[in-house]
Amino acid sequence: MAYKFEVYKDKAGEFRFRFRASNGEIMFGSEGYKAKASAMNAIESIKKNSPDADVVEE
Repeated sequence: MAYKFEVYKDKAGEFRFRFRASNGEIMFGSEGYKAKASAMNAIESIKKNSPDADVVEE
């Protein structure tokens, strides 16, 4: 099993996504989006912009 994004509709009817690790563990989930296209755009943004993301300790 590889890393993957899963898009689904929640109980409120909004689209959300979660990111699963190769071991099946959910690493993070999204907020709700009214349109599936908005959730898909958020995934594409993460895929495009995350390689350069900084790690900040607070």
